[in-house]
Amino acid sequence: MTDAEQSSSMMANAQAATGSAMPRVLQVLPALEVGGGGVERATLDIAEALADAGTQPVVASAGGRHVPTLERRGAIHITMPLASKNPLVIRRNIARLGRVIDEYGIELVHARSRAPAWSALFAARRAGLPFVTTFHGTYNFGTGPAGLLKKKYNAVMVRGDRVIANSWFTADHIRANYDVPEERLRIVPRGIDVDVFDPAMVSAPRIVELARRWGLPDGKTVVMLPGRLTRWKGHRMVIDALAELKALRAARDPEAKFDVLTLFVGSDQGRTGYRNELESAIAAHGLAGQVQILGHCEDMSAAYMMADVVVSASTDPEAFGRIVAEAQSMGRPVVVADHGGAAEQVLTGETGWLFAPGNVGSLVRALDQALSVEPDQRAAISVASQAHVRRHYTHRGMCAATLAIYAELAQSAAVA
Repeated sequence: MTDAEQSSSMMANAQAATGSAMPRVLQVLPALEVGGGGVERATLDIAEALADAGTQPVVASAGGRHVPTLERRGAIHITMPLASKNPLVIRRNIARLGRVIDEYGIELVHARSRAPAWSALFAARRAGLPFVTTFHGTYNFGTGPAGLLKKKYNAVMVRGDRVIANSWFTADHIRANYDVPEERLRIVPRGIDVDVFDPAMVSAPRIVELARRWGLPDGKTVVMLPGRLTRWKGHRMVIDALAELKALRAARDPEAKFDVLTLFVGSDQGRTGYRNELESAIAAHGLAGQVQILGHCEDMSAAYMMADVVVSASTDPEAFGRIVAEAQSMGRPVVVADHGGAAEQVLTGETGWLFAPGNVGSLVRALDQALSVEPDQRAAISVASQAHVRRHYTHRGMCAATLAIYAELAQSAAVA
């Protein structure tokens, strides 16, 4: 069964479970800004899936540049200050959300972040509605009184009638730190749009135009690290690893030229100090011209097509790690730090290589292997990678599984 067929079947079964259409769902999140992560993308995808299932989706947030996109997908957007962590604003938002529930006939509330979840929880309980939460991150907390207070603040996310984790790693974090009955916990991995991240959909002119805009030379082996230019994404470690890899290969064959070009693709979001630090490290290692910091890219599908290897080197575990799914969907081998939700997406030896987090030597060995594969093996990796993502990490699958949860709760509410 194809992904599309499986998703359609899951949605049909979900609707059948309720005996009617999907419940009318209110999703709440802080804001809908461009450049947001899984919270914003998942909200948009679920809104579209609900509209396709025949029910008008409603979303409440502080607004942002994604609002027109949301409305084009058939949703109603309600603007209110849900990004605020001010206790008085959170309290006022309970009444505001209550009015939205009444006005639009809401039958289920889904919260995607902590501050809006506190308001949404009480609004849903007052209205007697099912309440769903999604952990899009691990919401870490420290020790001592401050850590205990932070954990209590985070704990609103486990008060849903169903608690959705966006990866097995996130689910294990929930189990380890919060008291959640297993029957309320659901694992729904994040999904990507495999119609967008499909090598067959990227034309040669798109790739040529992007290479021209970036000023990339021909004939280079390209390693790519996509992601915001922030310290925990591991850029500095990659620079150190490239220097060691260059020395390793020179020792093997002094006559061979190191033709590896590494691209850091992602906005620095004003972190000029960190960018300057990276540029200094590049120069100090003698890698000028061999490592380029390129900034934000609007056409990541074309960018992945230029990569021979895609790296996820985060020093802290990712809750999911979207770039790993995207790169594999584009048929690219991946080298990934062995922790978090990113690592669980890799079929070791089939779609990529794992390395010990924060260990430069381990990263060097993984990169060396990835850059040494023969064409036949590279072709096999491409096929396996695309099939793996289409089986487990599509936005259609994510939407179908989420709508099935909505239907399950709606049926329970109808019986009650």
